[in-house]
Amino acid sequence: MADKPSKSEQAKRKVKNPETFRERALKAAVESDKPKQRTRVRDVVRGLFQPLRTAKRAVVNFPLFKPLRKPLHIVGLVIFPRYFRNSFVELKQVTWPTWKESLRLTWAVLLFAIIFGTAVALVDAGLDAVFKRILLK
Repeated sequence: MADKPSKSEQAKRKVKNPETFRERALKAAVESDKPKQRTRVRDVVRGLFQPLRTAKRAVVNFPLFKPLRKPLHIVGLVIFPRYFRNSFVELKQVTWPTWKESLRLTWAVLLFAIIFGTAVALVDAGLDAVFKRILLK
């Protein structure tokens, strides 16, 4: 006759139920309400263009320019083709890396370039020596 498992063994065997679709959706909704983390690069770029945005708002809201809005809009569509407009829309959706990530990735690229360059230089020097021995013998 088999012995019954102890209470501690029963507790170990319990498996937590996986998240339901509704729980995941609620969690995603709560996280989407949080403000997005802004990076330094984006803040600097926005700071550079802030005076232009302010000037544009002042010009666009000026009463004398109201009749010109539609023709200027059409001219803007002609000057900036759809490709460029869509590119700007896509750039707004990009999740830019943080400053720390940018630095870390930059150092990784530099380190890889130094190592790869050294390896190529060593192989080049070795092959140069071998060919000089063979051809200049």
